[in-house]
Amino acid sequence: MTILKVLGAGVVALLFAASPQPQHAALAQAMQQTAQPAPQTVRVRATIESVDGPMLTVKSRDGAEMKIKLADNAPVNEVVKAPLTDIKEGSYLAITATPQPDGSQKAMAILIFPQGVHPAEGFSNWDLPNSTMTNATVANEVTGVDGKTLSVTYKDGEKKIMVPPSAEIITYKKATMADLKPGQKIFIFAAKKLPDGGLEAPNVSFGDYGVWR
Repeated sequence: MTILKVLGAGVVALLFAASPQPQHAALAQAMQQTAQPAPQTVRVRATIESVDGPMLTVKSRDGAEMKIKLADNAPVNEVVKAPLTDIKEGSYLAITATPQPDGSQKAMAILIFPQGVHPAEGFSNWDLPNSTMTNATVANEVTGVDGKTLSVTYKDGEKKIMVPPSAEIITYKKATMADLKPGQKIFIFAAKKLPDGGLEAPNVSFGDYGVWR
């Protein structure tokens, strides 16, 4: 959106230079109308109350009820347990971890993305207590008596990840809307807020394993 605004300002300046003065106000107003702010998004952790076609009624962890419409052809994924041995050099991971005094990260949970699934990479704070999120590729790994140590790389950075036996290792299994049932826990990374107060989700994951829920 910022790029669009910059480009829009440049286009307006060029048009102003070539247009009669009375048209300036109308043109500026039209450009402002097209430069709408990006919709707000929220992260959803909730339990399904009911399913009606693409519409989910859910209850969040704080007890609030929400209406979520799944976008057309939205991917549905079941989160399932995976063995630690599935993590190999070249694996693309989402790592929920806690920062350590030596600068490394201690994994609480690791999502192994299926082949060909590659969300934006990077490192940031996460919304669980004292937690971080790293989306990165395994550069190398060392196996020891206390689990694994992973070196992972992402654009403009790298991290050392300690993987203790307590870390929850998960992956995605493809599912469909028909697999969504009341009582299931769901996770939506970025649901879009709608004018009517509801939410629209580009995808949804469900399952009973993993700190992600």
